[in-house]
Amino acid sequence: MTEPDGTERDEPGGLEAWPWPTPEELARQDVAPSGPGEPDESGAGVGTPAAPADDPTGVVTPGAPRARRRAPRRDRTARRGVGGAVVAVVGVLALLVGTLGGLLLAPWFGIEAATSSAPAPSEPPTGLGPSPSAEPSAPEPQPEPEQTELPDTPLPDTLPLAPGGPIDPGARIDVVDIAARALPSTVSIQVRQTDGSGSSGSGFVIREDGFILTNAHVVAGSDADGATLTVLYADGEQSTGTVVGITHDYDLAVVSVDRTDVPALPLADSDGVVVGQEVVAVGAPLGLQGTVTAGIVSALNRPVQAGDASSISFINAIQTDAAINPGNSGGPLLDASGAVIGINSAIAQASGGQQATGSIGLGFAIPSNQARRTAEQLIAHGYATYPVIGVLLDSSWVGVGVKVSTQPTEDGVQPLTAGGPAEQAGIRPGDVIVAIDSRPVTAPDELIVAIRAHAPGDTVVLTIRDDDVDRDVPVVLGEERSR
Repeated sequence: MTEPDGTERDEPGGLEAWPWPTPEELARQDVAPSGPGEPDESGAGVGTPAAPADDPTGVVTPGAPRARRRAPRRDRTARRGVGGAVVAVVGVLALLVGTLGGLLLAPWFGIEAATSSAPAPSEPPTGLGPSPSAEPSAPEPQPEPEQTELPDTPLPDTLPLAPGGPIDPGARIDVVDIAARALPSTVSIQVRQTDGSGSSGSGFVIREDGFILTNAHVVAGSDADGATLTVLYADGEQSTGTVVGITHDYDLAVVSVDRTDVPALPLADSDGVVVGQEVVAVGAPLGLQGTVTAGIVSALNRPVQAGDASSISFINAIQTDAAINPGNSGGPLLDASGAVIGINSAIAQASGGQQATGSIGLGFAIPSNQARRTAEQLIAHGYATYPVIGVLLDSSWVGVGVKVSTQPTEDGVQPLTAGGPAEQAGIRPGDVIVAIDSRPVTAPDELIVAIRAHAPGDTVVLTIRDDDVDRDVPVVLGEERSR
């Protein structure tokens, strides 16, 4: 995608990155006719920025991969007299060079974010994208913001639910049927600035009275003076959109339009998603509206960190191998019933010296249960909240689990928020947290996304290790207003 300053992000909205030769250019190439089955030489990869030095999780946000230009077809002339032995020798040398090249270049590949840049897991990835190193650099400890009083307003369940309860995760998927039902409700979103620059992504209707859910980074820049936000529908119509609420902490936004005749896609219970179940992704990659791809759920609970230092998103993501490309951000990930189980937000990308774009089979989606809670808040209040426990984590800790800091930061932030949930539960500076709700944690971002997958007021059980003895500590989560 193109930023307002003219730079390219991973969420391109057109095909300008893939210039095909014009008829005039082809006419100027005195090329001998090529035989059938000779493809053009081209490649596409995905790369994202490395995690910032002060980011304890080391996971990068969904940024937009950049497209590699298609190499023009080279002139070919007829050749004769090449013996079979020569061909064999050349083939062997090519294999050797390819193998050695792969071994040398392998360390340069990591994971990067998928929207105009995409998020990635926290195991040296984030493609959203962490660097290819095995361990992220240890940043300065990051404190959680102090808690503030927020209105305790119950939210109505206004978003459509998948009918009939959870679907059999082992059910085979009918891509044709799901595409027919999902395409009319899936939209392309374009943001344009006064200088002509802009970006694009995807979204889908969540309420028939004119509410669309998408990623926060898709509508970034829409609040600039003179900027326009346009929603394009499958039937060729378009509407002007208005952002009614946005949260960078969860990378979600709700857009309001004046069209009320488009059916809403139902939201499934993402807690029922299992690894291996078949899924379908719908969106507008590279501006190609109405693109449908299929795959499976590859993994669950992937800690993905997206965005930059000013707008970091922490996602407890669903990982899928369904092809997700720049421009897919904000589109739905659907199960075999056609219900939404996730919002496509990031992709892993090959990082290094080369700039490329495209799916490498590592896509990440925000679970629908998280999206439902957040969207309801954005519609009702214009902002969202997220849960906190009120601790400062030691990002330099290299032992088992994650450690609560023992020293305040240079700014005077204490290891425990006074009167916060952790302090009230009896957690102390220096405690080592090895699990949350029996789910092991090995890095700060894993604990953060696991907490943020809950709602404020929920009770989680933290397992604290003292001298090789584990004890369980229930903690009632506090609440903070999102950015």
